[in-house]
Amino acid sequence: MRNLIIYCHPNPKSFNHAILETVMMQLKAKGQEIVVRDLYGIGFSPVKQPADFIDLQNKRVADDIAVEQSHLLWAERVIVIYPVWWTGIPALLKGYFDRVLTLGFAYSYDFKDMPSFKLAGKEAYLFSTTGAPSLYYRITRVLSAMSKTSDGGIFKFCKMKVKNHAWFGSVPSTSEKNRAAYLQHTQRIVQAMR
Repeated sequence: MRNLIIYCHPNPKSFNHAILETVMMQLKAKGQEIVVRDLYGIGFSPVKQPADFIDLQNKRVADDIAVEQSHLLWAERVIVIYPVWWTGIPALLKGYFDRVLTLGFAYSYDFKDMPSFKLAGKEAYLFSTTGAPSLYYRITRVLSAMSKTSDGGIFKFCKMKVKNHAWFGSVPSTSEKNRAAYLQHTQRIVQAMR
């Protein structure tokens, strides 16, 4: 199985990085192929520029976007690891999706205005950390709203199969025991992947 990991956190000592290491270790133990795109590490520019729109109109693709699109086409499974900031995905990750999942690549319309999807059938797994407790997000229905915008509005729209979205709450303030349990949960998710 070919795995593309899209990782978005600026701190190499973060719990998100511990999730990344856990996912990679489990996938390597299964003998699977892995490509990691550390968005901070590669210096990906999330800001759409006027040239992006001109390129799109002229059916051209900027070099940095073409690289990311080639990784997505190669992958059979996409794993995204990110923190939740202000009840949403980080701006860098959102900009990645804005620039990379373009019309003509992630989706297109035929002469009957029916969409077609190049990424259809690929598996998607998401791992998200929050500062607030998970119970708060459930009670206020923020968790449901975030799932609709990320899982539904991005991955399911592109006809990818969202197999699991793990949410880990209170990460900055929780105990080491809870963090260890989160990583064990991550291991079980990866071990269950085909």
